Formats: sequence, structure tokens, C-alpha cells
Amino acid sequence: MDVMTAILTRRSEQVLVEPSPGEEEFAYLLRGAAAFPDHGPLDPWRWILLRGEDRRVLGDCLAGDDGPDGSGPGGNGPGGAAAPLLAALVLAPRGGPRPPEWEPVSAAGGMVHALILLLHSRGYGSTWRIGRRPHSPATAAALGLGAGERLLGGLSIGTPAAGAPPRRALADVAAQLSVFRAAPAPAPAR
Repeated sequence: MDVMTAILTRRSEQVLVEPSPGEEEFAYLLRGAAAFPDHGPLDPWRWILLRGEDRRVLGDCLAGDDGPDGSGPGGNGPGGAAAPLLAALVLAPRGGPRPPEWEPVSAAGGMVHALILLLHSRGYGSTWRIGRRPHSPATAAALGLGAGERLLGGLSIGTPAAGAPPRRALADVAAQLSVFRAAPAPAPAR
């Protein structure tokens, strides 16, 4: 599948079943996704993979403050049937000179998008979820996050269930595009 086809046909999948990529395949796809520009070779992120009953940990972390309601990516509620693989993305700043926080967050977002497209190109589906409390102390403790680390979100991954509806129509972006044309320099005075 070429890149444009992957972009035009990818959709967030609400029902994901087995199979899902194993650790070796996930690492292979991540190697490609990590090629996204990130202000130098900082790779200011890390992934935590959760399967089986461990998926509930991430679902609980992303559920509302009133406690797990089954709608997080690890639950079975209407917001997200349990995917075979949940991948938690953690912002993990490295030592040395640090760029403004928006740069590593932007780089991580681009890397996630590249990973989603790579997964789709291999027949996997995914859905990105942020949840209502990804930065809580309870989330940091449950996932074993280190000092300065924080959860950015979770990616539900599996194979799309049969009969999923097609992707919604793409937006017309023509009104959001402009072309800059510099004004001609004034003629020198004589």
C-alpha cells in the first residue's frame, strides 16, 4: 500500500480483534515511525505494551476521575472494546539541552501518526485515545513512570472487525491554504 492510499483509507477502528502485532513486529514498525523529525536524535518518548489483563491498567488510568467506567481503551464499554494490544506512549525527556516542550510533544505526535499509517498498511487497525486523566499521579504510579515522564495517550491496536463502516469523507481544505507572494521591491530613487 502506498503512503497516500494509507492516509486516505485509514480510520479509527472502534472494534479490534486478534491478531495484533507481536513485540518484534511492533519494534520493526516503530523503527520506521521513529524516523519522524524530533529536534535531533532525542527520541523523547517510550512505549509500554499491555496485553491480556494488563490492558485494564491503561484503561483504568485513562478513565474518568470517578473511577474506571469501562469506557477507556482497556475496558469493554461503549467507548472502546478491549483491543488485543494497548500501547501507552510516555513522554520521556532525555538529559542535555532541552528544546521547548512543544517540540518533543509535536515529534511524538508525528511519530504516532507514522506508526498508525504503518500499522494500517499491514492490515492492522488502531485508535488513539487520550482519556480524561493521563497526567494524574495515579496514572504515573500505575504505569511506573519515572521523574519527568508523563503519559501522552494510548493506542488501541488489533485487526479491524469485519463489516466496519468506511472512512468518513475527507474535508475540503482549499479554504485553509494560501500562497505567500512577496511584494516587489521598490525601484531605487534616481
